[in-house]
Amino acid sequence: GLIHFDAHSDTYDSFFGGSRYNHGTPFRRAIEEGLVDPKRFVQIGLRGAISDAGNYDFATAAGVRIIFIEEFVERGVADVMAEARAIVGDKPTYVTFDIDCIDPAFAPATGTPEVCGLLPHEAIAFLRALRGRTFTGYDLVEVAPAYDTNAQTTALLAANIAYEFLTLTALSRA
Repeated sequence: GLIHFDAHSDTYDSFFGGSRYNHGTPFRRAIEEGLVDPKRFVQIGLRGAISDAGNYDFATAAGVRIIFIEEFVERGVADVMAEARAIVGDKPTYVTFDIDCIDPAFAPATGTPEVCGLLPHEAIAFLRALRGRTFTGYDLVEVAPAYDTNAQTTALLAANIAYEFLTLTALSRA
């Protein structure tokens, strides 16, 4: 299973002049290569401008559940995470967290900021709602310290997200 927090779907076929392997394509490649079961894959927080709706079309056609930010705002953390837990089931799950899913007012240090994102307390609540699951791993991506001009706000939030990952692991083994 895969739970993906991001502003972007990362399911483009190609990006940056036709490149098939870059930060805009990893989940499409993972589905195509059989590394991820799209029926156990949920994306949360997507928003912003896109250059091609095909990335959403591919994901939807493959069976990925996309929860756009507008749907999250309407439903709330508890309801969205109940659905996410149901999608991934009780089998081992990987969590990938792109810092740009957070509103750039709170995490400006990323290469692809998108306004109207999650608030820090919502992101932490999402992760805490995963307690009791078994995880194969986690990642936290697109933190760009050189852009962190606001008292290291992004770095502090990223450290707290990493702490939540460690806590999930500890609790899953308790």
